[in-house]
Amino acid sequence: MTSKRQTDSNAQEALVEKKTLHENTSYWAKTPRISVRHFQNLPAQTCDILIIGSGISGALMAEQLCDGSRGVMMVDRRQPVRGSSLDSTAMIQHEIDIPLHLLARKIGEEKAMRAWQRSRDAVRSLVELVQNLDIECSMRAKNTLYLSGNELGSKALKAEAEIREKASINAKYLDQAATQSEFGIDRSASIVSRDSASANPAQLTAGLIRTAQARGLKVVSPIEITDVLPAGDHVACATAHGQVIVARQVVFCSGYEFLKRLESPQHSIISTWAIAAKPRSAVPGWLKDYLVWEASDPYLYLRMAADGSIIAGGEDEESSDAFDDSKKLAANTDTIVEKIEKLLGISLYPPHSRWAAPFGNTTTGLPFIGAVPGLENVYAVMGFGGNGITFSKIAAEIVNAQITGEKDSDADLFKFPT
Repeated sequence: MTSKRQTDSNAQEALVEKKTLHENTSYWAKTPRISVRHFQNLPAQTCDILIIGSGISGALMAEQLCDGSRGVMMVDRRQPVRGSSLDSTAMIQHEIDIPLHLLARKIGEEKAMRAWQRSRDAVRSLVELVQNLDIECSMRAKNTLYLSGNELGSKALKAEAEIREKASINAKYLDQAATQSEFGIDRSASIVSRDSASANPAQLTAGLIRTAQARGLKVVSPIEITDVLPAGDHVACATAHGQVIVARQVVFCSGYEFLKRLESPQHSIISTWAIAAKPRSAVPGWLKDYLVWEASDPYLYLRMAADGSIIAGGEDEESSDAFDDSKKLAANTDTIVEKIEKLLGISLYPPHSRWAAPFGNTTTGLPFIGAVPGLENVYAVMGFGGNGITFSKIAAEIVNAQITGEKDSDADLFKFPT
């Protein structure tokens, strides 16, 4: 199903920056068990916590916040689980887009190490959570193969492996001969690591929402929030239909459709492209257990899905609307296929799914999570880059701590710029 650009029939300016999230059909939109029951009209106009957004960020937030002691409501202007989470390739990596040794130069070694450690712990925690909740979403723990490329060569990857080991993050450096021997790939170097995973992001999101619903979460769609106004110890939220929802706390989990007042030179929207394709020829036996990405610009990233399809993405472009270009969709996804075939020495059938989407990124590769400056009792999460699912887990933990008045020792790493 192709989503069309939605326009606001009212002249009223919306609170969030709207984006067309799907130019084509993602692989996950065709999979089963991705719908959740929901109210079409507001069952109440008050709640303790209002979550705006029903993607993976909102779902993890709801699972964390729904403890039986608070009334939690989730609203979305789309059908639940039909936003940007469908665009994910669901490579659930602990590795942050900016390598550890480079992030250390930006924010200091101690903070960079903490960010990477927290990311690793989030992946481990998420895999355990899915197992404990018995959510069927093809969740699998995986290794990662990080290949040298046009941005980082063998010397840089060796330095990267060394600082990861210093931070107690698993990393095994392989030179050109070892990379060729173990993986059959001709690159000058690589890093092999543990503590990553993959899943069906739509089934994961839906499963988490159903878990939260069993604890009292109310999901309402379509509801579009157009304004928020903190008033004392409450927040009034106006909807596009002229209603008002009053909550004690509001959490924006609207993905790349961020709060306009949070526009920042440290945050930008980037376009990306992805494919799902079945192999024509045999694939390397190791691939089912690995996520693969490279130190290049633009970089290629890929993995195998449960049905044997190769899921891959890349050709990222510093543009907020390039994803909307149908010619680029065809050209860039063809390029991704060619790169996969060359890298792995295999042949692919034409992709059975091609899609394009925007995503938020920051100058440090770290997301913005927590209280919104100048808006009492309003929280937001944004700028997840290529680690959307991993950072969403961290966001749920940090925001829950802030709402309950507890201290999260890493909250300072992800706070909004002021």
